[in-house]
Amino acid sequence: MATARPRYEPLEHTAEAGIIARGATLAEAFANAAEGMYALQLELDGIEEREEREVALEGESPEALLIDWLLELIFLTDTEGLVFRRFLVEELSETRLRARAWGERFDPERHQAHNVGVKAVTRHLLEIGREDGGYRVQVLFDI
Repeated sequence: MATARPRYEPLEHTAEAGIIARGATLAEAFANAAEGMYALQLELDGIEEREEREVALEGESPEALLIDWLLELIFLTDTEGLVFRRFLVEELSETRLRARAWGERFDPERHQAHNVGVKAVTRHLLEIGREDGGYRVQVLFDI
């Protein structure tokens, strides 16, 4: 009996941090990529779902949408101080994404941060593909 693969896993790379995220659907893999990005930075268990943000994007390709989705979350963290723990990609096509994220404002007293701060998403080694009947995305971050 095969063991279940994790929804995301860290990807080792010099001067960058990355993840490989998986899902039964591409939308689920995108949501798991967002979860993995935040898990690189802090312990997700300490984040409460107090605030919700909706994200709607248009892009030229699924790769562009993945980058823009993660950059939008980084923007919300940088501008509003929000950190997220749960993600739902409700609509995903070749050129459109509509999603929601739940979390709260970062509180250094309650949130355990790792020594990784994601600054940006890179196109370097970006991959979206099929794997074992589902989807797999690989993304690197500038830290």
